[in-house]
Amino acid sequence: MGAFTEEDVIAVRHYTDRLFSFRVTRPQSFRFRSGEFVMIGLMVDGKPLLRAYSIASPAWDEELDFYSIKVPDGPLTSQLQHIKPGDKILMGKKSVGTLVLDALEPGKRLYLLSTGTGIAPFASVIRDPETYERFDQVILTHTCREVAELTYGKELVDAVREDPLVGEFVGDKLVYYPSVTREEFERKGRITQLMDDGVIYDELGVPPLNPDTDRVMICGSMEMLNSCKERCDRAGLKEGSNARPAQYVVEKSFVG
Repeated sequence: MGAFTEEDVIAVRHYTDRLFSFRVTRPQSFRFRSGEFVMIGLMVDGKPLLRAYSIASPAWDEELDFYSIKVPDGPLTSQLQHIKPGDKILMGKKSVGTLVLDALEPGKRLYLLSTGTGIAPFASVIRDPETYERFDQVILTHTCREVAELTYGKELVDAVREDPLVGEFVGDKLVYYPSVTREEFERKGRITQLMDDGVIYDELGVPPLNPDTDRVMICGSMEMLNSCKERCDRAGLKEGSNARPAQYVVEKSFVG
């Protein structure tokens, strides 16, 4: 058990037949930066089975939130989806990741581009007061296939705005921009299409991506990562890392 600890499941919520979230205890010694991920898992057939999960809690939280898909035949999620309060899960002792404020140069506007459960690291970032100290505007985009899959993000943003700790930092800086690809909704289409057509910029009243003012974090499927990276490159933004901060960052560690 040297590389990980056993943590207690505190709460579980199922959003759709494909999505659920869970909250677990946080070891006193566990430190992380908002936006990082950690290995999470279960003992399966007597062996630890772990996968990388973004921590959906901000760094100041006393407990840890996670947001997950359910894959019927997935080695881990097929079992993880059945956890309930009181159960134990395994958690790595060290967090890592590139979707952190330290990997970006200072800027005016921060775009958080997400699809599906890729919103999880941004659930952490938008609840960190430092995000609002560094940026004048924070634009969280969340694209899902179905309207019901937006529930997690919508409730998250509402809670952040009303949070007694973070709300005063947020003010009117946080903008929530959801879209759906397979059902009727007030805004349809992939985020890249909405960027290419200029829809997002027109609706938000902001200029197109500009390396002088805009910073971007991207988390989602491999296809989405590549297409968003392409738009950033085309706009003249440079990809950053923990070692070399720049204008946009991508999390490549858990694509799927």
